[in-house]
Amino acid sequence: MTAPSNRRQLGQQVEQAAARWLEVRGLTLVASNQHAKGGEIDLIMRDGDNLVFVEVRHRRRSDYGHPAETITPAKQRRIIKAARFYLHAHGLSCPCRFDVVGVTGSLPALEFDWIRAAFDAY
Repeated sequence: MTAPSNRRQLGQQVEQAAARWLEVRGLTLVASNQHAKGGEIDLIMRDGDNLVFVEVRHRRRSDYGHPAETITPAKQRRIIKAARFYLHAHGLSCPCRFDVVGVTGSLPALEFDWIRAAFDAY
């Protein structure tokens, strides 16, 4: 089993790789690892006029399901709550969406699956 600090470091490396991958596809990184009471947002990016809140999920293998399948309704609610906090704290009122990037593989050979508008705020 991987030690917690190593898992955290791996998570940060995968999130950074996902951010670079999304930047190549036209998004611009605004912030990463934004914490709010009750939730965290992995990446906040711009896609034109849209502010995009991105959840990055990684699994080395997808034998037991795709990484994106691990985002439960409870996790979605925490992300939405954190996004609302971020918007309020920064005085922003703009179109937003919630994307998911499922990442499989091991560094440096990662595969990315980008799901735009994976879920909606309710």
